[in-house]
Amino acid sequence: MRVSLPLRRTAACLALAATGLLAREASAETLEQAWRMAIANNQTLAAAAADVNGARANLRAAGDARWPTVDTSAGYMRLNASPALDVVTPGFTFRSGPIFKSDQYVSATVQVKVPLYAGGQITAGMHAARQALTGASAQERATLGNLKLAVAEAFVGVLRARSQLAVANASVKSLSAHVGDVKSMFQRQMVAKSDELAAEVALANAEETQVSAANAVQNALAGYNRLLGEPMGRSPRLDAQLGVDPVLLGEPLSALLRQALASRSELKGMAAQSNALAAQARAVTATRLPHVALTGDYTHFDNQILDRQNFSMVGVGFTWKLFDGGVARNEAQSLRSASRAADSRLADLRGQVELQVRQDWLAVKAAQARVSASRRATAQAAENLRISRELYGVGLASNSQVLEAVTLEIQATNNHDNAVLDVGLARVELAYAVGAL
Repeated sequence: MRVSLPLRRTAACLALAATGLLAREASAETLEQAWRMAIANNQTLAAAAADVNGARANLRAAGDARWPTVDTSAGYMRLNASPALDVVTPGFTFRSGPIFKSDQYVSATVQVKVPLYAGGQITAGMHAARQALTGASAQERATLGNLKLAVAEAFVGVLRARSQLAVANASVKSLSAHVGDVKSMFQRQMVAKSDELAAEVALANAEETQVSAANAVQNALAGYNRLLGEPMGRSPRLDAQLGVDPVLLGEPLSALLRQALASRSELKGMAAQSNALAAQARAVTATRLPHVALTGDYTHFDNQILDRQNFSMVGVGFTWKLFDGGVARNEAQSLRSASRAADSRLADLRGQVELQVRQDWLAVKAAQARVSASRRATAQAAENLRISRELYGVGLASNSQVLEAVTLEIQATNNHDNAVLDVGLARVELAYAVGAL
């Protein structure tokens, strides 16, 4: 007995599911477009950019400490009685009139202060602020890399879910046709009732898988759209060709490791954090050293006794905090310890980065090998299903053999789709690991 035409058509649909979904579509949304949408709408990245602006303003503030400061003050006072100048000597006695007119006076002062020496506190503060800016910029780049990696994973997740749904749909169609053939053969008393029951059970299981796969697609789309800042119900077509530059794959592993250690933003950020903490420790230590400043002052003092009411002054001021109970010393020690802790974390992070690069490099190689193997397996599974159905139609194979062949083809198709997607995702992950994303 020959296999029916519907069975041949559904078998062809199942064989094409692996490649049809993964083909390039001219109007499909690309990974680059997804990255642009995510960058434009992501609030975590916007917060990182705001941190950079804040660090940049803090650096300007630290540098402005070198410039003169101008302070002004003014006051009005009313007394119960204006004092008078009373001078008594052995030779004479002098008593002036009220010093302040109407028992009240006004005073005002403008002071200009220029730091001449601050024990290195200003320089250390500027260095700390500069390192903080470097760290904030590195954190922004790291946030961008993490976002692009998350979007790529969600992008591939949608493609993977849709691929599994396509295979599940083809499986349901194939098993539905097989159930129809088995029922027809049972009615002609060519097969046992158990064959019909087994085929129907297999179809019911495939339909359940189909429902789960459809739900997985909606969940994957919702997560993907959330990362992009788009409506979660949006269902765009996606371009399965991720478009990641494969040039990294031609580099030896040692070169990729060197690039990662030189380029990863997380390493630069941790190093900047350590340097900033060390500079802050120097700034705190500088508070215990002498401080010298040039001061200019202009004062108005409302009175009726002195020969003038306006005074100007210029001078050099000197301050030195000789003892503060150990506050500055302990605070500086705390900052130095935090700097050493950051150095230790940096050394550990370097090891993590090296491991990540090695693992992602191996993952690319493994995924590429899986594509070749799964392509052969898909063709073999399709041929096995064809032969099993033909043999079953003439009574030379069992129903369980046909159902097993369907299961093998579904598994082979899923394996091939996953391998193709894993190659693209592994390339993105390798680019992220070496700091090139």
